[in-house]
Amino acid sequence: MKRYEQLADQIEAAVRRGVFGVGERVLSVRRASQQYDVSIKTVLHAYALLESRGVIESRPQSGYFVRERANAAGAGADHADETQQKPAVAAPVDVSRLVLSTLRNIGAHDAVPLGSPYPDPALFPWRRINQYANAIARRHASWNLIDDLPPGNPELIRQIARRYTESGTPVDPEEIVVTVGATEAINLSLQAVARPGDTVAVESPTYYAMLHAIERLGMRAIEVPTHPTQGIDIEELARIIARQRIAACMVMPNFQNPLGFQMPDARKQQLVELLAAHDIPAIENDVYQELYYGAARPSTLKQFDARGLVLHCSSFSKSLSASYRIGWAMPGRYRMQVEKLKFLNTLTTPSVPQVALADYLRHDGYDRHLRRVRRFYRQQARLMSAMVQRFFPAGTRISSPQGGYVLWVELPARIDSMQLYRAALARGITIGPGYMFSTHNHFHHFIRLNYSYPWTAQTEAALRTLGELVASMA
Repeated sequence: MKRYEQLADQIEAAVRRGVFGVGERVLSVRRASQQYDVSIKTVLHAYALLESRGVIESRPQSGYFVRERANAAGAGADHADETQQKPAVAAPVDVSRLVLSTLRNIGAHDAVPLGSPYPDPALFPWRRINQYANAIARRHASWNLIDDLPPGNPELIRQIARRYTESGTPVDPEEIVVTVGATEAINLSLQAVARPGDTVAVESPTYYAMLHAIERLGMRAIEVPTHPTQGIDIEELARIIARQRIAACMVMPNFQNPLGFQMPDARKQQLVELLAAHDIPAIENDVYQELYYGAARPSTLKQFDARGLVLHCSSFSKSLSASYRIGWAMPGRYRMQVEKLKFLNTLTTPSVPQVALADYLRHDGYDRHLRRVRRFYRQQARLMSAMVQRFFPAGTRISSPQGGYVLWVELPARIDSMQLYRAALARGITIGPGYMFSTHNHFHHFIRLNYSYPWTAQTEAALRTLGELVASMA
């Protein structure tokens, strides 16, 4: 076997093992020559062979990238129309690999982060919070592990309860369990109410962290159609409940990711009453609760819960500090179980971040900070919406977010969002392909865009390029 064939086999094996993911760039020709101690000519022969095998593709002035296998892409495309015609069925979840690849590409390619799920950290008062953390670390040479045990730091819990109470949701501090972000709160809540093999109802589209939690615990997701302004289809959910056993329902009633709606109060109450009638717990993801565009903080499912069946989850990651990963659960009747699972899963949540955030909430202008962030996001939402309407072809439709920082875009039906994702990435732009928000292919022609970052000439150029790519694919 010739040396270039051996090199091609080595690189193809690395791709198959996932060392290089779909859409990721492999070693440059010069770097590969140095890494494998071969001539540049040998590398070029090897890469040409890999291109002929369909493993990689050349992109002018960008390098060589791993391409998606044609048979895999074709299978998904062929199945898309078929799944649209089928009734809702429970399905095993497998979106984590796509999500992880997308997140890696955002960081690895230094791209315009329109596909990022995270808010711009420049908006956070991280310097002030770090000052509190450093002062705490100097005051306490060591921590007693007992102080870190669940449910969490008492002062932080008091501050969380105070904010809910001031906004019209009386909360018993004894119900709050501090977690490592909302993701852990969601996972613990789901683990407390359902078992492997159980079926969990979710919105469609839904935030992929919900699907990750279901996948990790070996459960099955059943998708319920979700209206872009009214929220989950309660009537369809009732029909599903009548046909089969549902262990839990996971929803984001406020500023749902990716649709951005605020579910009307009457619909929230109706949903809670339906689930209560069947003794089905509701896991409420409310991480965007502070990022509303209206005059007042919206109501929660928790406010309509009379039986302790709502497990409310939230965090400071979207509004105050993503790096500290501090969240909480208010699990109702499942509070003791969630606290026990917290102890068994991660034992504690680090103390210094808890105390630093508690000090910030007690002494600094959190509400002033939030007013500034809300104004900025509201302006950004209008600007992003206007630019999409300006640059994208006829047939494009957009959501009307009432809070948060993401825009859901429906492209002409012929567009495949994964094809667009790869084409955009080659031009230094990331997007959130619709495939990530469902266990099926219902949203193959949708994308999610992040507008939390300041508007720049680069951002506008990226939107213009995206529009041109969509037009070329239509």
